[in-house]
Amino acid sequence: MAEHQFDLKADWPGGRNNTGYIEAGNLQTKISIPPEMDGPGVGTNPDEMLLGAAATCYLITLAAMIERAKLPLKKMALDSAGIVDVTDGVITYKRIIHTPHVSLQDDAEKKHYRMLEKLVEKAEESCMISRALKGNVSVEVEPDIT
Repeated sequence: MAEHQFDLKADWPGGRNNTGYIEAGNLQTKISIPPEMDGPGVGTNPDEMLLGAAATCYLITLAAMIERAKLPLKKMALDSAGIVDVTDGVITYKRIIHTPHVSLQDDAEKKHYRMLEKLVEKAEESCMISRALKGNVSVEVEPDIT
């Protein structure tokens, strides 16, 4: 069994509406509470980072699956949305919706499209971030396949 460790360092000057800084490998950015939650909106925030982790994991997992299946990929992109609920002062990350936009080359066959439809769903189940969120945050896939 192999284990991989990822480290993050954070600086925070104190107080809710201050601006901090995080560094984790290639991720180096300011952080603060988003303006939607009455924060200063400087840099990124946990909501965006969780969405970014889920989206990039899904996209890279799907790309690897398409490559392994030898599908004739033309292009691929992803739109993702994170839904956060605030009820009675309790903030809950409710769900993430991925909309992968995947186009196959013009010579793609029906079997390629059938396989692609399976892979866009399987990638969500296979992504380690989606698995980590399972039971806490719903992750949905609404594919756009052409």
